[in-house]
Amino acid sequence: MSSETRAMGYPRWVIMTVWVSAVLIAVGSYRFLIADIALVMPAMLHHALERPLMLYLHIGLAPISLALLPVQFSTRIRQRRRGLHRWLGRLYGVAILLAGISGIWLAYTTEEGPVAAAGLGVLSLLWLWVTGTAIWHVWNRRIAQHRVWMIRSAALTLAAVTLRIYLPIGVATVGFEASYPIICWLAWVPNLLLAEWILRRGRGAPLGATV
Repeated sequence: MSSETRAMGYPRWVIMTVWVSAVLIAVGSYRFLIADIALVMPAMLHHALERPLMLYLHIGLAPISLALLPVQFSTRIRQRRRGLHRWLGRLYGVAILLAGISGIWLAYTTEEGPVAAAGLGVLSLLWLWVTGTAIWHVWNRRIAQHRVWMIRSAALTLAAVTLRIYLPIGVATVGFEASYPIICWLAWVPNLLLAEWILRRGRGAPLGATV
């Protein structure tokens, strides 16, 4: 594990668990390629029937950004393979641009109610803004600020992980319909608050100091 992720102040096994979960969920998200979406993503069936382009843009590209997180946060790769880091960063940005725009449309047209729609819509908007800000900083060679904003971007990208933690709990306790609107907020708001806590406590300082 890189010194960059250890600088966040968490044990190695915690960071490893997060990164492994991100990659596994990213790979698992492509299950729609080998099985009918009605079976593997029944909640997305209405999107597949009515707006397939937006759905497949989102579920096809969002996992790419999730899988790239461990690589982009690796100090070793960033220092030894700067070109690779930059090109994968561009891929990360493009994936979020298209997945975020399609995510806004899917949120607007969801059948799960206004609370769920608002949660998913705000997530997509913030995802675009935060990641765009991170890219703007690196374009202007503000490396420290870029890394700070990338921590925020990662927190929002990891909503895909926390969503899948909360969903089975919600279904097992109060059911999908009752829990899903709340989970659409719970999946990302605590992530972003945790990122801000890390940054404000100075745990992100070594990230900005590493060149």
